[in-house]
Amino acid sequence: MRDSAQRRLSLSRWTFAAMMILVTASVLGLGLLVGSVDRLIPLLIFLPAIISGLGSLRQTAVASVWVVLVIGVSVSLQGGGLGIDLGAMAFASLFGVWSVLGCRYRIAREHEVHRLRSAGAALQRQIVRPLPMRTPDVVVDGAYEPVEEDSTVGGDMYEVADTDHGTRVLIADVQGKGVHAIGAAIALLGAFREAAYREKSLADVVDALETAVVRHNEAARRTGEPERFVTALVLHIDARPEAEAVNCGHIPPYLIAGSRAWQADLGEPELPLGLGRLSGTPRTSVRFPFPRQAKMLLCTDGVTEARDAAGAFYPLEARLRAWAKHPPQALADALLADLHAFTGADFGDDLAVLTLRRSASGSR
Repeated sequence: MRDSAQRRLSLSRWTFAAMMILVTASVLGLGLLVGSVDRLIPLLIFLPAIISGLGSLRQTAVASVWVVLVIGVSVSLQGGGLGIDLGAMAFASLFGVWSVLGCRYRIAREHEVHRLRSAGAALQRQIVRPLPMRTPDVVVDGAYEPVEEDSTVGGDMYEVADTDHGTRVLIADVQGKGVHAIGAAIALLGAFREAAYREKSLADVVDALETAVVRHNEAARRTGEPERFVTALVLHIDARPEAEAVNCGHIPPYLIAGSRAWQADLGEPELPLGLGRLSGTPRTSVRFPFPRQAKMLLCTDGVTEARDAAGAFYPLEARLRAWAKHPPQALADALLADLHAFTGADFGDDLAVLTLRRSASGSR
């Protein structure tokens, strides 16, 4: 990881060499063209400053020494006096030192930011439990990939609870990014892990999640942090050939059976968690078919909002139809690999994908 981080903080050898040669040749060529090399050659002092913002400390130092030598030789060949020659070289040297110091500060800051991003992503991986997870009703597999290369980490999460009432599944996405988003995710997961076992009604489970988000936002407001809402999909699955869902502004589940793939019709979604007070009606659950031979796929918007280089959205439903025969884990692996290829591995958001299939026993 350290080697890859170092590569990100430096230019490739060929890019560095090309920049040095092209900038130097351009300034010298323009100077010869207008017959005033001695006036234009000082412009090269900006070359180390450019390298310091893009390259490594060593590359900046090399560029600084290069510019001092080029300026010294050029001024001498143009017949400048010793004082002019030494003055130009001293000024270029001073500017080069400033560039090196600036590059050192930049690299230190970028290392620190990368360390914090990696720590945040590692924290996210500890919050959610590893897959697969099994209950008497379903086997849950999938993929979870918190983003590390964006401005900061986000708040995608999932959880599965094997309760006396049946299996409860949560997949959610906290608004925003950063440590505070992870804090909201922890509060939500804690509430789900309690309510999923305690509450008989799925709607009551969701009400407990709403209360947890509201309380978290009240505490955040007192400390000056922004309030956050959470899109969430909460499922109840038991031995019946259907599933129950409360959709709080999240992406509805996809069902895959035979060679077909379609999105479950959950009707109009409820408001996201944390915004329930804006609605005058209580949240209600919806039932939809989940046959024993079908697979179910849940995901966050890191999948549905992924774009390619041309800006086109990822065609999830078409891809699922092509992979309909894949077993659940192979389906998740194929989806993740295809997303990397589609976006050029340039994810702008966290990524969570869950695949559900009925357990072999099918009974409690």
